[in-house]
Amino acid sequence: MAETPINLEQTGVASPTTKTRPKTLLRLARYTGLKVVALLAAVTIGLYLTIWIANMGGYVDEIMRGQIRESVSIAVSMDPEMRTLSLPERRERIDEQVRLAEERLGLDQPFVTRSFRFLGNAMSLNLGRSQHLTSDTGSRQVRTIILERLPPTLVLMTTANFLLFILSIIFALFLSRNYGTILDKMTIGLSPLSSAPPWFYGIFLLLIFAAILGVLPFGGMVVAPPPRETGAYILSVGRHLILPVAAWLISGFFASVYGWRTYFLIFSMEDYVELARAKGLSSRDIERRYILRPTLPNIITQFALMLIGLWQGAIITETIFNWPGLGRMIYSAIQSFDTPVIVGSTVIFAYLLAITVFLLDFIYALVDPRVRVGSGGAKS
Repeated sequence: MAETPINLEQTGVASPTTKTRPKTLLRLARYTGLKVVALLAAVTIGLYLTIWIANMGGYVDEIMRGQIRESVSIAVSMDPEMRTLSLPERRERIDEQVRLAEERLGLDQPFVTRSFRFLGNAMSLNLGRSQHLTSDTGSRQVRTIILERLPPTLVLMTTANFLLFILSIIFALFLSRNYGTILDKMTIGLSPLSSAPPWFYGIFLLLIFAAILGVLPFGGMVVAPPPRETGAYILSVGRHLILPVAAWLISGFFASVYGWRTYFLIFSMEDYVELARAKGLSSRDIERRYILRPTLPNIITQFALMLIGLWQGAIITETIFNWPGLGRMIYSAIQSFDTPVIVGSTVIFAYLLAITVFLLDFIYALVDPRVRVGSGGAKS
């Protein structure tokens, strides 16, 4: 006699799936909450340290006080009416104007007190006004200055990083299929070239192609005056991109290829890959299913961090090529001790990095079924 299947819902007994679902949601909620708190704490500590470093522990305040007193003294000495006053009266006027200027800038308060106010404004994205830098329209709003410099940096860094990322992976896959060949050994031998930064190669590229050969421009983003036609403008920008992008590729290509090649070789030597080869699968199918798919979380991580790295640009490289982007803006802000600009750029980068790190855990769970969010790094 056949047994009748038992319906757990009809008998009032909860199924294992029903029991584990609330536990899974609770674990996910607890993990998400702890992750958010940890990231906010890291952002807060990082920003506060940035505020102290950018102000050199309050020494920038002393520099600003000196600059205020100097400018007020010069203004008073150039004023004909002030020359009629006695020396004590003139000093009294100078001290009064200095006091008013310091109150207007908040320099009458201790730096420790002001540092927490800076932190609160930064965390709420109230970036304030620049102390020295201005936008092309004359605005001192830090937000306006950053937004004005963002498009040039995105053009340069997106082009350079996307080319580096895509070319590195494609060439690394090719080398993993041709392990031990002369080209593979040459790539390993040339990997130390990546120890030098992009601006180092940029100097030589400018010397050869701009100074000696004269075939490419020394720097800038577009010719002056800028072409009015859209096509001519794009061609001019593309011509100015060649040298900085080439310097970026030379600096990072060989090390990136070497890293990806090693990573692909490790997975290509797994037992399941050898089994797939024994079954007669093509090299393309093996790479897609058994090499690229396991490495997808790492590829996504590198790609996400590359996108975040676009924000701050390349400080020295943009300065060498006179590229009007965020990197050159930060360089100018550091030179002039413009703390609001430095902190404003850092806080946006910190928030973008924290959001990216937070989302990566969930993306890993989507692309790799072995990963379970909130399981403490364990795989199912």
